[in-house]
This record gives sequence, structure tokens and C-alpha cells, in this order.
Amino acid sequence: MEQRKRGRKRLGKKKRGHNVMLRFNDMEYERLKKICESYDLDISERGTISPLLRRLVLNGEAEEKDRLPDKSNLAYHINKIGNNINQLVKIAHHKNLRSPNSDLEREINRTNELLYMIIEITMEEKSG
Repeated sequence: MEQRKRGRKRLGKKKRGHNVMLRFNDMEYERLKKICESYDLDISERGTISPLLRRLVLNGEAEEKDRLPDKSNLAYHINKIGNNINQLVKIAHHKNLRSPNSDLEREINRTNELLYMIIEITMEEKSG
């Protein structure tokens, strides 16, 4: 009778060489514990979390979220808008116009609002 090998199944060419480290806050960790309990897994037992997370991530349905355009391209366009505003201000000063017309002022305010919204979205994406 042939003796079975003990231990973990060998991966061969499928060896996992890339590490990903996760950190959870207390609330996230409690949620992870509940997920493990739903699969009848003991979270404190070594070697249970990685296979579970791997299975959930790789077999789960990924949601496609609205994405911002490429950030380098976004920065380029923001710089271009800034250049246009600077040119308008320079022309206004050159023509000795102390108060530009209301349309120009409205456009500048709208541009500032849009830039602020873009910055907020970018900051949320970085923190989230």
C-alpha cells in the first residue's frame, strides 16, 4: 500500500510568489469574522483567511465603477484651463478693465466650481 504524502498540496508551476498584505480596522475585522462564521471557518486558525479571500476576490463579480479619466491627462487639462484663465486676466489688465464683464466672471466662477469638484473626486478616490 502506497503511503500518502502529508501536508499541503504542491502547486508546482502555479506557485504563488506575489504577496498582498491587508490591514483591517476593528469594524472591518468584525465584518470579516462574520463572513468567516458564515462559511464555518475559524478566523484564528492559520491558513483559513487567505484561501477564503482568494476565492471571494477571484470568483466574485467585480463591479465596474465610474472611473475618472487618466490622472496625468486630467492634470494636463486643469493646467490648460489655468492658462486660459491667466490669458483672460492678462488681457483684462492690459485693456485696463478693472471689472471684467459679468459673462466672463460667471464663466470663471463655473470653472472654479468644476475644478473644485474634480479635486474632491480625486481626493475621495485616493482615500477610498
